[in-house]
Order: sequence, then structure tokens, then C-alpha cells
Amino acid sequence: MVKIFFDFLRRYGYALLSGLLIFLSFPTIDLYLLAWVGIVPFLFSIYGKESKEAFKAGFLFGLVYFFGTTFWIYHSIHKYGGFPFSSSIVLVFLLCAYLSLYPSVFAFLYARTIRKTDLPSIIVAPALWTSLEYLRSYAFTGFPWSSIGYSQYKFLPFIQVSDITGIYGISFLVIAFNAGIVDLLLLKRRRTEKPLYSRLPTIFGFTSIACFLIFSFSYGFYRLYEPRDGKEIKTAIIQGNIEQDRKWDSSYQQFVISAYKELTLQASEHKPDLIIWPETSLPFFFGKDKPLTEDLVFFQQQLDAYLLFGSVLEKKSMQENGYTNSAVLLNKSGSVSYIYDKIHLVPFGEYVPLRTILFFIDKLVYGIGDYVPGNHYLKAITPFGSFGTAICYEIIFPGLVRKFFTRGGDFMVTMTNDAWFGNTAGPYQHFSMSVFRAIENRKPVLRAANSGISGFIDSNGRIIDKTGLFEKTFSVFSFKTDQKLSFYTKYGDIFSYFCIVFSLLFISKRLIK
Repeated sequence: MVKIFFDFLRRYGYALLSGLLIFLSFPTIDLYLLAWVGIVPFLFSIYGKESKEAFKAGFLFGLVYFFGTTFWIYHSIHKYGGFPFSSSIVLVFLLCAYLSLYPSVFAFLYARTIRKTDLPSIIVAPALWTSLEYLRSYAFTGFPWSSIGYSQYKFLPFIQVSDITGIYGISFLVIAFNAGIVDLLLLKRRRTEKPLYSRLPTIFGFTSIACFLIFSFSYGFYRLYEPRDGKEIKTAIIQGNIEQDRKWDSSYQQFVISAYKELTLQASEHKPDLIIWPETSLPFFFGKDKPLTEDLVFFQQQLDAYLLFGSVLEKKSMQENGYTNSAVLLNKSGSVSYIYDKIHLVPFGEYVPLRTILFFIDKLVYGIGDYVPGNHYLKAITPFGSFGTAICYEIIFPGLVRKFFTRGGDFMVTMTNDAWFGNTAGPYQHFSMSVFRAIENRKPVLRAANSGISGFIDSNGRIIDKTGLFEKTFSVFSFKTDQKLSFYTKYGDIFSYFCIVFSLLFISKRLIK
């Protein structure tokens, strides 16, 4: 057994080490500089491996990496889904096994390509990794959590370039830096194995990536200190800190309403233009429950401010009836001036995919049946500016968020209910991803979360204000709008498409030789 164990470590120990180092670079540990060297052991170890062995190494790397960054999902499944702790861990492990297929495919393709060509890692690895990371973000229902670039949310001078490349450009550069180190470590070995090995591709790769990095930092400092012109808006964010398992208890209904009213009245003393409540903050169906709806409207009319809140709405049409997870805006007179219905629903949270096959599984979110997705990227138009609203999970999809602002806009609101995640790394990771949506679109982000973390992120990705977890509180702050359209907002994931084309046409051409 001891011999088997040490043989396993000899074959896959470097991959496991890399998985651990990348996990440590994410919140809440936040050793983000580790990501710049964390992939080196993995890339170094799969050079020269047979494709099958490289695939296994990629899978083990992925298991450590993804389980370390997403283990907190068990909390929702266990506490609110009613699954035993052991079953919850198994389900998370199965999710991580699926996610690990992407680094497995990466390792398989990388090992075959690097073995059959003189191309250096610094050219092969970043394009392959970025292509697969983009695919993971949108394949099936999509799950872009734990993209390598997200570990760099505190590294502001470096990540400003994401308003051109999106988050995937940040992942590209981090992987490229790791690959450059691997090329240096392997240079003597490759020249020994191939006496005619040309250093020109390596020199070209190093020169190109060095130029990209210099440009990224120069551009980053320029953007960070660039003056922003725009209107000044005062906003209040309300964090009710309502327990998830009591929220829809009818006996607890008035307590929830009173908690939000109390905090809102305190915040209104600061004369905000806009007051924001979190996702599904109302413990009733707005519009359907007439007495409670009228009471809320009457309350709102006393505030002299716009009120944006999350509510479950009943939708009736000729085609179908259902419920939506929505954001509703009341103007100063109490009239509804904007409704946005959440477009990207959470699988197994708000609906069950393949319902006819998975009929034995129910969703976690309380309600009647599956929720119905919206289909319009609507912005609210107000006297103090226009904004789009991303609800919960939607903020992690860069391609979805940018669609709110392709025709302009002033700022971004995201409302969520992270009480599902408990006191785990989940809320911290979720909050950190909003930093990139702010930079990508050059829009300030206002975040209202039921149990935290709520806060404000400016259009440069600076975290200006944030609350703690499980605090009943409110926050009032002023900010300037930003009406500029970024390259990313206009053109989307062109950088990622380039990586995909490069991988398919250039690298795959060598795989079939």
C-alpha cells in the first residue's frame, strides 16, 4: 500500500499541489499571487505524459481546485434541500467531477500538442485554457464559478484590461505567466530531446506575452486614475438579514415587512434618490396579495425616494401561467415604473432541468412549481439615471450582464439572497465576481444582499463600501455615474472567440499529424 501511495504521488502529486495552490488564491483565503505560479507544477508534470495519464492528472487537479472553491454548495443542499450531510458532499463531489472534465480535456490536448510541436507552453496553454473556461461558462446551463481570473479581483492595476477582454483575458494572462515559467524549466530538456528544436517560437511567445503584460499594467494605471464625469446619486441599500428557513413562514410575515420598513425609514433620513432591497425581499406576492401590496405602496409614498425591491410575481398569459423572480421599481408616487424578470434561472434552485426525467427531484427555492424565466434585458429609466438589474446568479455571467448596457446606461444594480450559502466562502466569492462586471462595463455596481455581503463597487472595480455577513443594517453612499461604453460592452467576448479559433485551427491541426 505504501508503495502504491508513493507511486500515486510521483505521478499525480504535482497536479494535486497545483489544485491546492489555486484554491488558496480564491476568497476567503485570497492569496491571489499564488495563481501566478500555482499552475506551474501541473503544467510541468504533464509534459511528456501519455494523453491518458495527462487526462487523469487534469482530473485530479480539477477535483482539488473545484472542490476547494465550491464545497460550500453542500450547505444549501444539506440545510435547505433536506439531504443528509454525507449525501450533500457526494452531490458536490459529482458537480466537481463534471467541472474537472474541463482541465482534464485541457491536459489531454496540451500534452499531445506540446509533444508534437516546437510551440512553447506560453502559446499553447493560455489559448487552450481560455477556450475551455469560456465553454464551461456557457455549456449546458453554464457554471463560470471559479474561473482563474476571478482570483485576481484585488489586483486592480492588472485587471482593468478586462474592459477589453472580459474576465477570460485575465485568466489568459495568468495561465500565460505560469506557462512562461514552465518553458524556462523545460528549455534544456526540449533541446536535448529535439536537437533541431527552434527557440524562435519561444522567443516570440515570451515577447508577445511580455508586451501584453506591460500593456495591461500601463492601461490599468491609466484607467485607475482617469477622471470620471457623471451625475452624483445618493443610494441606500437595505440588508434585512432574514433567516432563509423562516422567510416564507406566514407567522413571520409581519416581522419581515417591519424589519425592512424600520431600516428603510432610518436610511430615508439621509435623503437618498434610490433605496434598494434584496432579491425576493417581500414575503408575499406583490400585486397578487392586494392588502400587503397597498400597504407597501402607501409606505413607499412617504419616502420621497424611488424604491427597488425583489419580489416573486405571478404571471398570466395566453401561453402559460407561472411565477417569476423579479425586480420591481416604484417611483416617488408609488407607481410601478419598471419590472425586470430574471432571465437566467438557477438549475435545481429555481427550476429542475429535464423535469420529465428528474421527476423525483424538487427545487430548493420555495414556491409553486418551476419559475418562469424572463426574456427582456430591460433598464430602469429614472430622473437620476438608468440602470440594469442582475438578480443573484446572473451577475456571474459577463455575457448576460453586458446586454443591459449595449445601448448605454449609468450604473448597475445586483440584488441577491446569499443566505442560502450560510457562513461559507460562497458569499465572498459571489461578491468578488461583481468587481469584474463593474470593470468590464465601466459601470458602478450597487449590491443588495439579504444577509450580506452588500456594498458598492465603482467603475474601476474599487470596493468602496461593504457590509458584513449576517448583519441587520443599511448603507448610504453617494457615487458618480459612468456613461462610457467599454470595448467589452460593445463587442463582447471577441478575445475568447479568438482563443477558440486559434485552438481549433492551429493547435488541433497538429493533433492529427
